[in-house]
Amino acid sequence: MGRRVFFSFHYERDAWRAAQVRNSGVTKNDAGFIDSVDWEEVKRKGDRAVKEWIDGQLKGTSVTVILIGNQTADRKYVQYEIKKSVEKGNGFLGIRIHDLEDKDKKTDLTGKNPLTQFYYMKDNKKVILSDIYRTYSWKRDSGYKNFGKWIEEAASIAGK
Repeated sequence: MGRRVFFSFHYERDAWRAAQVRNSGVTKNDAGFIDSVDWEEVKRKGDRAVKEWIDGQLKGTSVTVILIGNQTADRKYVQYEIKKSVEKGNGFLGIRIHDLEDKDKKTDLTGKNPLTQFYYMKDNKKVILSDIYRTYSWKRDSGYKNFGKWIEEAASIAGK
């Protein structure tokens, strides 16, 4: 698949789980991943530097994949990534990853879906992202097998 997607997730808590989705081999040219050393360097430069990094990573993407863990919905940068993705017209895909094991072989509790918190205006009406874009469970809904189809569905809904 040649579609460039942006991955949004709670880095400190869910990077290990997110890597399992990323490493499934379905996407190429994905954005939103950064190793821990580089992430710490960007964060050290401050809020503006993080937002500039996010803006750069979003360029050329058509779908934003929200990897939903226990605390994803309340993360400042996840909210920024969704807001910027709405502005650029990306499609969205929510994937629940709380039931994937972390590096210590532990799963987590489910968290709120951040797609319920964002909307765009169409014909003077609010369109809530979760009302038009689907959210799946990576494990229960066979993400490894269906991820490519889910991405294309999100892109199609967005007209991309």
